[in-house]
Formats: sequence, structure tokens, C-alpha cells
Amino acid sequence: MNRKTALKGILGVVTLGVSSGVLYEFLKSDGGIPIELLSQKRELIAALAGVIIPRTDTPGAKDAKVHDFIIKMITENTERKAQKSFLAGLSSLEHHTYTHYHKQFTDCNNIEKNEVLKHFEDKGNYSPEILNKVRKKLFGPSFFYQLRDLTVQGYCTSFLGATKGMAYDYIPATYEACIPLRNNQRAWATK
Repeated sequence: MNRKTALKGILGVVTLGVSSGVLYEFLKSDGGIPIELLSQKRELIAALAGVIIPRTDTPGAKDAKVHDFIIKMITENTERKAQKSFLAGLSSLEHHTYTHYHKQFTDCNNIEKNEVLKHFEDKGNYSPEILNKVRKKLFGPSFFYQLRDLTVQGYCTSFLGATKGMAYDYIPATYEACIPLRNNQRAWATK
């Protein structure tokens, strides 16, 4: 047997093993939160968004009410498999937090909250990139990446995020295609 054939076989077995594990997790997680009850998790989603974009000298995601945006996007504008992935991830996060810290996520300190989110970031990402693409195609995006993307999108499109968190010029005097950023300038809210 040559080395190329052996490596292909090993890669096939690893891919099959990882994908079957992901399939098992996806199918067994059907007992997640029903989509109608997502609005009851408002405080948890607000705490999660607040960890991703915390309040500093600018308003945070909680101040911009990003949690309302996330709930609306998941319930109204997300396909079923992505909804299922998000809801299963939310249930998994609650379970993980309670088993490791013996309290709810909202009661954890900032270090514990960051550790929980780091765990879910690592859990939602495989080292061979092809496995991430297969997982996303079959089961939708992972919980953490949905949460992160919706938090950033909601923050950047909110009034507070665009005007206080970013540089915003609501009536530009002239059109300039490329403007270099000054030192310590925030990113532009408009393009």
C-alpha cells in the first residue's frame, strides 16, 4: 500500500468520525428551546452580547439593545436549521455553565463568562477548514458564530453603535473615496 492511499483512508475515517459526531449532536439536541420561547431568554442573550461588545468609554451591546435585534433576527429571518443550531447552542451554554460553575451565565463574573464563550468558540470550530464548511452546509452556522455575527451586525446598525461607538458623519460635505484614519479614530459607521 502506498502512502498516498493510506493518508486518504485516514482522512476519510477522521472525516466520517467527526461528521457522525456532529450529526449525533445535532439530532439529539432536538429538545432545545422552542422558537416561541426565545424571547424569555432575553436576559441571557443580553448578557452574551454584553460579553462580546462590553461597555467601555463607548456604549456596549447591552446599551444598544442588541439582544432585541438578535431575537428578532433568529425568530423572523433565520432558516430553520440555523434556528435549531442557535437554540441548541443556547441550551448547551446554559447546561455547560451550570455544570462547570454551578450558577447561571448571568450570575457569572466576567472571567467565567469569557471562559464559557471561549469554550463555545473552540467547540464550533474544527481545525481542518473543510469540516467547518461541511458542518455549516448540513447543519447551519454554529451557535457561537451566529451569536457573534448578529451581535456585531446589531451593534453597528443601532443608533448608539453607529453614532457613539463608531465615527459617523450623517451629512458628509464632500465625497472622498479613500480617507485615511487619524490616530485613535474609530472605524466609520458609513461607507
